[in-house]
Amino acid sequence: MKFRGKILDIGCIQHFTNIINTISKLAKTCVLRITEEKLFFILSERVSNAGAQIWCELPQGHFFDEYAMEGVTPQDNEIYLEMTPDLLLRSLKTANSAKWVKVKLTKKHSPCLTFEIDLASGSSHQRLVVHDVPVTVIPRKQWADFAEPDMPNFDVSIALPQLKVLKNVVDKMKNMSNYVSLSANGSGDMKLSVETDMVSVSTHFQGLYTPTWRRKDGEDDNSNSNSQARDPQEMVTARIDIKRFALFLNSQQVNPNRVVCNIVHHRLAHFFLMHDDVSLQYFLPVVSR
Repeated sequence: MKFRGKILDIGCIQHFTNIINTISKLAKTCVLRITEEKLFFILSERVSNAGAQIWCELPQGHFFDEYAMEGVTPQDNEIYLEMTPDLLLRSLKTANSAKWVKVKLTKKHSPCLTFEIDLASGSSHQRLVVHDVPVTVIPRKQWADFAEPDMPNFDVSIALPQLKVLKNVVDKMKNMSNYVSLSANGSGDMKLSVETDMVSVSTHFQGLYTPTWRRKDGEDDNSNSNSQARDPQEMVTARIDIKRFALFLNSQQVNPNRVVCNIVHHRLAHFFLMHDDVSLQYFLPVVSR
């Protein structure tokens, strides 16, 4: 089992660091899945405890100039590593002005992701910094626990308004309640509301984009949406943990092109962050009253 990679472009180094920064704000621990084509960061908490799920995937070719890996076996050519993303972030924060960053899977006292960072220097001498990030190798029999979550059979799909505006609203609401009701319809309307014994507050957004999901063959895909049978004016709702929602909004460091919210009525809120070279899915189950 082997893995090594090298990033030469400073923009790619900084972008990769921003992605890890986002993951570190959402999860204390996560699983890094390494394949020939992609890297995945995965978190799967118990849904029974209102746990969140994260699925983030990065095409390795968009970041790495050199990349090589050998999985557990030729038939199972993948590697699964449990790690602490905050430790990974601390290592990468020293690379803001690096000439290059190398990463490889090593075995020291325990398995590690070892980062070698060549820092810019005003002299002819090389300034090389080495960081070892401890990891745990996940055995093959547990890989099924980290499979990609299914795209929900959602009732409404709607693009979120400007994240800066939405963050300000949610940050104020979380001081009033532990939960927020997120409602939307197929006409581009969205509402955030909190209710307590003392107060009821709601904020409305209108004219939001409602995407049409398409299959790879380019045809409209209605198989993962119940919205076709609904009145476009009918609101569907997910009541979710407001602190987790605020955490998601405040974690974004990658300037996404768009963030879409898919709602399964009274069951789930699914957030889909889209960027040119990274996608991140964040699943929040509803919280019953």
